[in-house]
Formats: sequence, C-alpha cells, structure tokens
Amino acid sequence: MAGLAAASTLASRGIKVILLEAAGQLGGRARSVAIEFNSQVVQLDNGQHIMLGAYHETLKLLEQVGINAHDAFMRIPLSLEIQNLAQRDGNKTVFKLNIPSYLPAPLNQLFGFLSCQGLSWRERIAVVRFMLHLKNSEYQLAIDSPLADFLQQNQQSSNVVKLLWEPLCLAALNTPINLASSKIFLNVLKDTFSSKQNSDFLLPKQDLSQLFSQPIESYLKKHGAKIVLNQRVKSIKTDKNGYVVYTKEAQFKASHVIVAISPVRLRNVITELPKLEFAAQQTDRYDYQPIYTIYLQYERDITLPKPMLGMVGGVSQWVFDRGILCGQSGLMAVIISAEGKHQQYTQDTLALRVAQELRDAFPQLIKPLWHKVIAEKRATFSCDVNLPRPANLTSYAGLYLAGDYTYADYPATIEGAVRSGLACAELVCNT
Repeated sequence: MAGLAAASTLASRGIKVILLEAAGQLGGRARSVAIEFNSQVVQLDNGQHIMLGAYHETLKLLEQVGINAHDAFMRIPLSLEIQNLAQRDGNKTVFKLNIPSYLPAPLNQLFGFLSCQGLSWRERIAVVRFMLHLKNSEYQLAIDSPLADFLQQNQQSSNVVKLLWEPLCLAALNTPINLASSKIFLNVLKDTFSSKQNSDFLLPKQDLSQLFSQPIESYLKKHGAKIVLNQRVKSIKTDKNGYVVYTKEAQFKASHVIVAISPVRLRNVITELPKLEFAAQQTDRYDYQPIYTIYLQYERDITLPKPMLGMVGGVSQWVFDRGILCGQSGLMAVIISAEGKHQQYTQDTLALRVAQELRDAFPQLIKPLWHKVIAEKRATFSCDVNLPRPANLTSYAGLYLAGDYTYADYPATIEGAVRSGLACAELVCNT
C-alpha cells in the first residue's frame, strides 16, 4: 500500500513511474485470494481488515482512484460487543460499548463509557478519568512503557484491561499488551477519539483486491505508469544519472527510487548502498507478529446478530459475518492477532477449535461446511516499546524508504503505509 500510494500520487502529477512488484498481483497484504471448494471459486481476503474513520489519507487515496467510500464500506459508530467463551452458562455477552452518534465529541465518549455494560460503576468512572487524563495531556507520554504497565499505573482493573484495552491493543497494534508501546497506542486513540467520524468503524463491503489494488492499478495505467509484476528486486546501485534497480531478469534505470518493501527484506536489497546500513541495523532488531484468519462456511441462511463481534476466554478474538458485509452468505471470518497458544495447533485443529468456540458463543453455528486458514506468520512488525523506526529520507539523494514501519506515529496499518508513501512522493516532487 505504501508503494501504491506513492505511485498514484506521482503518476497523478505527470511523473513517469515504473512500479516493480514481486508478486503476481498488487496489494501486498491487502489483497484477496481465490480458493476452490466443490468446483466453486470463492474470493477470500488475505486477512480480514477493518479501517477507522481516522484513516483520512487512505480514504483520500481511494477517492482519488474512483472508489466511493459510502459504497465500499459499512460505516458504523464505534461499537464493541464482547462474548466470554469461558462462560459456560447463561448470557455470554459480558461487555457492550456504544459511542452514540447523536452526541458531539467528547460527550459521546463520556456517555458511551459511563453507560457501557459489563463494568462496575467504579471501573467505568476509572475509564472516564483515564480518558480525560489522556485528553488533557494531549495523549502524550514523556517516557514509553509497555501498555500493560501503563494501564495498571492508571488504575485500569484487570477486568477493564481484558474486556476493553487488550482487545483494542491487539486489533490496532497486533502486539501483546505486555510488549506493546503505550506511546503508539495513545497515538491511535488520539486520532480515533478526536471526532465522532474518526471513531467510526469502516468495514469493507467488497474484497480487498476490488477495494484497493484493482482500482489503483487501473488508475496507474490510465496515468501512464508502467507496472511490472513478478519482478522481485534483488539489489539497487547508484549510477551517474541516479539508480539502477536489478531484478533476477532485468534492470531498470531511474532518477529516483522509493523502496517500499517489508522491513524483513530491507537488508538483502540494500547491500550495494552502504549508507543505509544504519536503517538495516534498526530493522534487523525487529520482531514480527502473526495474524491468523480462519474462514468457516456455514449454510447460507446462517447469520450473526452483528457484522463484527469480539470474543475473550478462548483463542478466537473477533468474528466477522461476511454475509452481512459483502454478500458471502454464511461465511464467517475469525481473526486471531499476535502470538499465542493457537500457533501450536495444526491449521485443521485450529479451525476445529475455532468452530467449537463459535458454536459455544452462537448456537446456530452448528457445523461448518468447509474451512480455510490463512496464516500470515510475519504479518506486522511487533510494535514494541521504543522501537527504532527509519525515516523516509535517506543519505542518498533521490532514494527514499516507504512502508508502515517508516511512519513512526502509527503501528503497522494501511493508514501508516499510505501516509509513508505519500510522504515519499512529496519528497520526490520537491526535488
């Protein structure tokens, strides 16, 4: 997404762009894949994504390439409903939070937290005090610390952490709460709660390739960009006119280069660029976190009460009803973010475990017809405390680094990737 954002911006300004893509399709992690079941081809996302109303640059990019956000997303005010999978009897819904859309910010947040279900009055008041403290401090921290420690220091009970802050941390940072950067988490909260619209959930109503890569590819071609697929970059060298970019089969000359690749591949690509050694040393220190998406296809008349529901007490974290979202009737997508015991299971065992958890939470989900597990073992960098983040600007004139890991204010998100790509495009235009 960083590369696509940069290329779209440059092409729109009449700059000749060559986009080199290692895979056979554009989109990176934000793409769909086709699977076959009973001679039918089903389009599944590489991972179920959600966006926030605060993702302004991503929404602008989609508008630029012809995507109407109203048609592309189901926009709902921030609403969380958490099921407790460990609760064996009675109502499993243990937490409900609704931020009302009819009140202005921050009154909507105050009302939402004070009226939420599943927390004691003391816990609700502690959450409100915490949010007011964050607002008064402009969500800034002098010293970073693990989010679990920061929440404990601010009188957030273990129940509040389990039902509210930990699910949000896993969804936003894809990092365990005992490792996650408090500074980065607060940056996300600040953007999310700065206005009513910013805190809205944006749930895609079409697959990710339809939403991102296909319209951007059409836009790039319309504006004269050259797209070269299946060309993994091996190295980059300087020459008298700029740079030469080498793939296994070809070489490409350019005046400017934006390196928009995963940080895990950075060192291999920049071996001929010794001035980037410091950036390579920074990214060498990164740990990575997985994201598992478990798709379960039920009978077509099966549906959930809401398009998105949370879960605690098991391995499952979030379930999305893709029938409600994008017309794939009976198809559920279950997300498990960050490292955990689920990684010890085989994919079939994990799918059976998740199916049982869904049946415990929603009795109508009796038995899936089929399942598919998509495991991104290194889906994102682990957004740890004081993580070093390279800048877009490098010591080489006309060569820039793009990617979510270079946008220091955010964790690994589509919005962070897009903002980094736009920043690199501006640097190119300024030269």
